[in-house]
Amino acid sequence: MRSRLSLSTELRILIESKLEQTLNGIESTFSQILKKQDLTPIELKENIKNLEENFSIISQKWSLEILYTLLLKKSAGFGEIKKILGVNSRTLSDKLKTLKHYEYIDRKVDNGPPLRVQYSLTDKGKNTVLLALPLLYYSSK
Repeated sequence: MRSRLSLSTELRILIESKLEQTLNGIESTFSQILKKQDLTPIELKENIKNLEENFSIISQKWSLEILYTLLLKKSAGFGEIKKILGVNSRTLSDKLKTLKHYEYIDRKVDNGPPLRVQYSLTDKGKNTVLLALPLLYYSSK
């Protein structure tokens, strides 16, 4: 069973206030885009279809865990990520390759000796993780 992040009432109120401001800003921006571009619901659906692939990638088991680990650690090697998450090597390798392919993470090789590989978030990865926080927050309520 996973442990939940326990927040004080004061911190919870602050988070919810900031989330409300952010969501209102997104809603306002979205409304402006729809008015200026005069998009129909069908055109909007076509324009956001590529989001499905990205949602599919980050919603797969271990993807968000890897991204959040890299957010907290700034960068980490394969062995460190494996130890933190308790994931098997093959699964971790596959997930890291996928996240690299979709440009959520960077892979930096230091030829050493010894050879070291460090993983870190790209701007896309960092922004994705930060945008996922409100979803995780609301889903844990």
